[in-house]
Parts: sequence; structure tokens; C-alpha cells
Amino acid sequence: MFTAGFDPVELGLVTSLSRPGGNVTGISILNVELGPNRLELLHELVPAATVVAFIINPANPNAPSQTREVQAAAGALGIKLHVLHASSGRELEAAFGALGELRAGALLIGSDPFFNSESELLATLARRHAIPTAYQYREFAAAGGLMSYGGSLTDSYRQVGIYAGRILAGAKPGDLPVQQSTKVELIINLATAKALGMSVPLSLLGRADEVIE
Repeated sequence: MFTAGFDPVELGLVTSLSRPGGNVTGISILNVELGPNRLELLHELVPAATVVAFIINPANPNAPSQTREVQAAAGALGIKLHVLHASSGRELEAAFGALGELRAGALLIGSDPFFNSESELLATLARRHAIPTAYQYREFAAAGGLMSYGGSLTDSYRQVGIYAGRILAGAKPGDLPVQQSTKVELIINLATAKALGMSVPLSLLGRADEVIE
């Protein structure tokens, strides 16, 4: 059983979404494909930031496709995008250290399991460098990040629980189609925005699923 924010077919976890085969199935969360949307929301929040940095883990198989999609979105928005690579805590600190020289006015964090495990560090670095940053999951905003936009982990875990019950009752994992959790959440940390001296547009606040104060 898996919960994944990427295409499980593309990465070879299952044969197809409808008939996974083998002894595995799971829940797919909208995440990787939302990179351009996160950039658009970040641009709406920080319209003066014409230079944006994008940190991606080069070890992630989805890194090339994520980068292409975010670069295309940046071009459409008239944003100059600097792509930075990081796959360790030390490299994350180095990437943040380069933001001043790049004159980046905002930062987008790529979708990656390693980044998920470093939500506290990423939020701390963003505060230390006073850089408006957009992340993938609520956990980042809860840790002090400015904004997150991505699939709901709560909803995906609920679906995992349902599948676990069916498997315990005798269903074969390979016969259960991979389900997609389609619930997406926009979380804004208003306390972080105030600390950065930013005002959040009412239009954005009105669309937020949660505002952390």
C-alpha cells in the first residue's frame, strides 16, 4: 500500500491505475503536477517578485518534468526563474545562501519526499533569509512556512484506511485500482506574512482553505 504525490505508473510501481497487478495498490495525491499552480499563487501573493528561485532535488526521478513545467509557467508569467539543486540539508542551506546574489524576490520549493522530511528546516531557512516561499503540503505552513498548495494528506490517509480495511477483509491489492485523492488545499500562514512585512490580498485569503494566525 502506498501514498504517492507522483505518477505510480511512470515510476513503475504499478502496471496501470485501473489494474495495478502484483501485490501493491495505493492512493495518488495531486502534488507534482501542481508546481505551475503554486508558482501562479506565489506570483499573486508577491507580484513584485520578477525573479523567483526554484529548489528541486536532482535525485528525484520527477525533477526534469517538474522543472520543465515550472519553467514554462514562469515564462508565461514573465518571471525569471533560477533553478537550484539540493538533496541534503547542507545543500539546502547553500541554496538559500545563494538567493541574495540571484536577487530572488520569492522562492518555490519543488515536490520531493526529502523536502517533506525537512519542513522545519525549510521554514526556518525561509524565515532566516526573509524570503516569501511556497511549499507543497499543509505541514510546511504549519511549521511556519508562508504558503502551501497541494493535495490533502488527511484525505489521502482516510482513503488508505478504507483500502486497508478491504485488504484485511480478503481483497487482493493488485485487484484494487489506484485511487486519486483530488482534494487540494491552499494554506496561508498570516503570522509569517506579517513577520515578512507582507499584506496578503483579500482575493487570496478568500480562497484559502485555512489561514494560520
